[in-house]
Amino acid sequence: MMQVIGLCRFSYPALGGFQVEHDSIEERIAYLYAARRMEERFALFEAITLPGIKAQTDPDFTLVVVIGEAMPAAYESRLRDLCASVPQIQIRKEPPERHRPIMQRILNEARQNKSEPCLQFRLDDDDGVAVDFVQELRLTADDCPGLLKRHKFVAFDFNNGFLGSAQAEGFMVAEGVRAYQTAALAMYVAGGAHRSIMNFGHHRIFHSMPSVTLNRRAMFLRSHNQFNDSRQKNASREELHLITDAERRVLKQCLAIGEEQLDQLRSFARLRS
Repeated sequence: MMQVIGLCRFSYPALGGFQVEHDSIEERIAYLYAARRMEERFALFEAITLPGIKAQTDPDFTLVVVIGEAMPAAYESRLRDLCASVPQIQIRKEPPERHRPIMQRILNEARQNKSEPCLQFRLDDDDGVAVDFVQELRLTADDCPGLLKRHKFVAFDFNNGFLGSAQAEGFMVAEGVRAYQTAALAMYVAGGAHRSIMNFGHHRIFHSMPSVTLNRRAMFLRSHNQFNDSRQKNASREELHLITDAERRVLKQCLAIGEEQLDQLRSFARLRS
């Protein structure tokens, strides 16, 4: 059975890798660890990211959460407390380094046997994946033996999911098919190959390898919020609506995001406003 490894950057101050630029690493660190931003990251991580990870139907995976050495001790302790009940999570503290090389190194060091193939995924700290994401990823890889035999890298894009935004009036959503989002996007890496999923831009990953698309049902929730790096510059804004009862049931069943989590997000949004 192939090893499954995920990577989540929790406010890691990389050199590069951000669309919002800063003149110095000190400015980037100050921006990332500002109190208002960190409160939002923790609220989203706890209510959106962790529920699906905790509830995975296939628990045989690793999620490496990368933090910076400069993260204030109070925030680091808070994060470790949140993750303590999730044995699959490994927290790694790193100094600022160039984005792609360090993420590649971290993923390669997480591989149990570099001569054997593995499956990799990336997950932003404000997004969530379905509770059967790891299970479905393994099943999909098993369905593609010929493709995997012929290629070093193969992408798997579970492209049906939700956009979501926590607002004071309630949780706003839009469900649909969106290709090559970061959440629920994974990659097969052949034994002996050294590049990782973090070496490829998610929106262009199909330029570098074959890809398999699966869109049967919702497999991710990608959040829209005040500090989305990828939506700070010239971002397109999709129209969201107040979540319906049917959509609440889908979020609960598929992503383990229930009324408790939605209430947390609404309470945070009210405080923020």
